[in-house]
Amino acid sequence: MGEVEGRVEGHRDGHGFVVPDEGDTWIYLAPQEMRSVLHRDRVRVRIVRFDRKGRPEGRVLDILERRKSPIIGRLLHEGGHWIVAPEDRRYGQDILIPKNATASAAVGQVVSVELTEPPSLHSRPVGRVAEVLGEIDDPGMEIEIAVRKYEVPHRFTPETLAQAAALPEKLRAADRKHRVDLTDVPLVTIDGEDARDFDDAVYCEPFRRGRGKTLFEGWRLIVAIADVSHYVKPGEPLDEDAYERATSVYFPRRVIPMLPEKLSNGLCSLNPEQDRLAMVCDMLVSTEGTLDAYQFYPAVICSHARLTYTEVAAVLQNTRGPEAQRRADLVPQLVHLHEVFRALLKQRALRGAVDFDTVETQIVCDDNGRIEKIVPRVRNDAHRLIEEAMLAANVCAADFIAHGEHPSLYRVHEGPTPEKRAALQAYLKALGLGLHLSEEPTPAEMQAISQAVQGRPDAQQIQTMLLRSMQQAIYTASNAGHFGLAYGAYTHFTSPIRRYPDLLVHRVIKALLGTRRYHLVPSPKTRVPEVRRGAKGGKPAKPAKPMSQEMEAWEAAGAHCSANERRADEASRDVEAWLKCRYMREHLGEEYAGTVSAVTPFGLFVTLDALYVEGLVHITELGGEYFRHDELRQELRGERTGVRYVIGTRVQVQVSRVDLDGRRIDFRMVREGDSERLLARGRGTPERAEKPGSASEELAALRAADRSAKAASKARKVATAPRKSSARKTAGKVRTRR
Repeated sequence: MGEVEGRVEGHRDGHGFVVPDEGDTWIYLAPQEMRSVLHRDRVRVRIVRFDRKGRPEGRVLDILERRKSPIIGRLLHEGGHWIVAPEDRRYGQDILIPKNATASAAVGQVVSVELTEPPSLHSRPVGRVAEVLGEIDDPGMEIEIAVRKYEVPHRFTPETLAQAAALPEKLRAADRKHRVDLTDVPLVTIDGEDARDFDDAVYCEPFRRGRGKTLFEGWRLIVAIADVSHYVKPGEPLDEDAYERATSVYFPRRVIPMLPEKLSNGLCSLNPEQDRLAMVCDMLVSTEGTLDAYQFYPAVICSHARLTYTEVAAVLQNTRGPEAQRRADLVPQLVHLHEVFRALLKQRALRGAVDFDTVETQIVCDDNGRIEKIVPRVRNDAHRLIEEAMLAANVCAADFIAHGEHPSLYRVHEGPTPEKRAALQAYLKALGLGLHLSEEPTPAEMQAISQAVQGRPDAQQIQTMLLRSMQQAIYTASNAGHFGLAYGAYTHFTSPIRRYPDLLVHRVIKALLGTRRYHLVPSPKTRVPEVRRGAKGGKPAKPAKPMSQEMEAWEAAGAHCSANERRADEASRDVEAWLKCRYMREHLGEEYAGTVSAVTPFGLFVTLDALYVEGLVHITELGGEYFRHDELRQELRGERTGVRYVIGTRVQVQVSRVDLDGRRIDFRMVREGDSERLLARGRGTPERAEKPGSASEELAALRAADRSAKAASKARKVATAPRKSSARKTAGKVRTRR
């Protein structure tokens, strides 16, 4: 029953948790306790009790730090009072706005609010409108909300813009000094059709060395990466802003870049027929796919062509086709790239790297920023070719730094924790699969399980559980290897335009090449998050002995970059969820085939086949019986009928409700004959008999009829019930907004 300090994590249902600074057990806060605090406040709590499962519940003793960032919401006028309903439901309370503090905002507009009075047990928070963002339906408003909701830095400082503007338009003679001239090497960039910045270029040619027992046959693979570190120096405004952002954030139709456009799309983008500075990883790859040798050096390159994945895939599929004829001079090296890719793929299989089949989707928007369609991303050999080349360069970078014994950031992905391993083993046993996991599972074991279940109806379900058993990859100075890729050491070297850890790795490699050391000094502008073992999103490897001050700085930088990477992912998912909800509002009442993608005690999450949109079928929509949730088998089973719903179950659903503010889509299960009954009952009303409506109108009519029937039934029960002598007391209901 001790005292704990930590950060408040609100929940949309009114309660919350305290994420402790030390330890990994979150402490529950009841709704009453949440009235005096807000999401992301720092507090000290006392643990007052434990529930049946041993989970702690706390009471707020002191508020150590109030969150000072603005809150985004919609301005409303209710009961004679101006209020702002926060867009982020985790805040849990409306904010009162004095009538002279609404600025120029109108009812319904999206605004940014600064708090002037914090909440207490007896009063709601008070604030003032600091910025008017616009109408909720304005194009791009969902992105404006997300960048503020997740505190994504989206404006460069004046100092950063001034420094970027002062950079030269082209390479100068001084920039070319002490660099290898590779401008005659036909390096090419291969990216998606909509890519705007090109940070990597590749080249491949056959290579033969020695004779007899010393004979080496294979390929020379060159991976050239934009030399961002030449322009972005430690401690300068460009570096301060880049560190604060840590990553570029990608939304449909818009990118919040880590670097100003003059760098990201100009000087540091490997545009075709333009001389650019690069850091080169020059590798020798054997016919077996092993890396025989490598070297790093700064260079000047000139991309000979900007190719797309689709174009390269077409060339590789038919080397005499029209696409190949247009790129006749590049066809030989593209063929060599494909050959080295197949060799690297062979080595990947020998390592036992995890390679699950997952479906990625792309949102295609119209000119107004609304979803036009959602399509699956098709990965071809061109995608995988570039991926394997980048993996090889990243592995060489990690090996070079490890041999140089220089601190740096590694990309660490750890395997299942003992708890997750035990849960996965129990799950496989419950399915009757005789597949055993060792005490320390290897990537090869996970991949073997995935391959062993191919062809089973529940293969997708099993693969999902394998993925969930593994931890999230993080950046850390303590190298613990990359479980999924089956590498003993791995880092990120290939995207310094959009990832700050890659920029740090470039600086370390340059320091080692110059027999120097790079001393990291974290930015004082950015508050570094706590490094906790066992926190959500993975855990850093715990050093065996206390860290030096230098290593602490690297660990702090890794924690900062990992946290901002998760922030970028959350912001992107939030925007995609908003767009999907907006899209599905136009499809209310329509029926779709789908697949159960998750099973919870309160219902099923279903992903629609045609639209790749996920929604919830609440457990009350599954029928008039009790469903028991089996966590081990990940299923819901009806006690009366025995009907089972598991991940991968095929269902037919109807879109019944869309909550745009809550980013939630609800489905109802459709059974045989439901559609006909729905339309028949809808046409039974006089209005429907005269003018048939849409499926959504029919659904609304059905619900209205159901409510009327329930009300009539309740009235009959009240009328026939014996009256009691004592009067019933009725409690007034207080309307609150979640």
